[in-house]
Amino acid sequence: MPSKVNEPLPTRAIIHLDMDCFYAAIEVRDRPELRGKPVGVGGARDRRGVLTTCNYEARRFGVRSAMPTFMALQRCPKLIVLPTRFDVYRRVSAVIRAILHRFTPLVQPRSLDEAYLDVSAHPGAPGALAQVIRNLIFRKTKLTASAGIAPNKLVAKIASELNKPNGQHEVAPGEVPEFMAALPVRKIWGIGAVTEQKLQQRGITTCGELQRFTRVQLLHIFGKFGAELYDLCRGIDERPVEPHRERKSLSNEETFSSNLETLAACEEKLEELFAELMADLAQKEMNRTVTKIFVKLKFADFTRTTVERAGLAPSLGDYRSLLEEAFARTGKSVRLLGVGVRFAALGLPDAAQLPLL
Repeated sequence: MPSKVNEPLPTRAIIHLDMDCFYAAIEVRDRPELRGKPVGVGGARDRRGVLTTCNYEARRFGVRSAMPTFMALQRCPKLIVLPTRFDVYRRVSAVIRAILHRFTPLVQPRSLDEAYLDVSAHPGAPGALAQVIRNLIFRKTKLTASAGIAPNKLVAKIASELNKPNGQHEVAPGEVPEFMAALPVRKIWGIGAVTEQKLQQRGITTCGELQRFTRVQLLHIFGKFGAELYDLCRGIDERPVEPHRERKSLSNEETFSSNLETLAACEEKLEELFAELMADLAQKEMNRTVTKIFVKLKFADFTRTTVERAGLAPSLGDYRSLLEEAFARTGKSVRLLGVGVRFAALGLPDAAQLPLL
């Protein structure tokens, strides 16, 4: 029997589907008089809150998701801020999921409005299939979706951002090297502002420039993440589409270019991270049960500490208490601050129900 060792791996076909301004689009659909006007969904005008999302009319003013409502109103005084209606969003999301499962059982939701599909086994061409799916979604919901089609999740996700709203972009297997070479390094997941700055200091702004470094060099510069960077900048991503993958926690963190020297400076950053975490929770995990909240710090000497509490719903006051305890453990300056939650396993009894924004 001939050996199969040197046979190439079968080519995968992955679709990343992303609904366009999902919550805001539903509100405009249900209230046609809002069409063409800047609309945000989330924190109310008369209290502290953050936007869960906003439509493209609002984004032209620099408004974005996870932005404090007061700041969004400063940038766009005519912004129409609406409360969230998660019961409606969940129902619409269920309709969309049912459409996706018509084409493949390999569907991995990332949130109510976003999912990966592995359509490798489907007989249709993946680009044409994505168009059919998007048309069906519009016919059933009157909402538009954008899609990226590629051999893996990394490239499909990036491609889905290129023709928004209501468009799609396909990257064939043979086009991946050229596609990746021209991309800004910030497009790679895991590269934030600090890593981007570190790369720029070495004259690296694109994935093509990053490809000039060997794996060993990247390991030396970035540690364990350097090995991932070597593959990611080349568009190599072997992660499977996992239909039943369950997130155990959700967190938001920032590494600072200049260390934070005082508790007050940490508290100021904590507010920003908390606002972004609440927006992520509202968008991605609003139907999950929170069992613990936590704060983690990395100090100037690279030591770490984490403080967590069970039975608390996320609140800025409780996170401040955790931060104060964590900071007092050493009193050293802080190079990284993170906030997060841990979830109960699906199907287990509730412990602390997350309040909706």
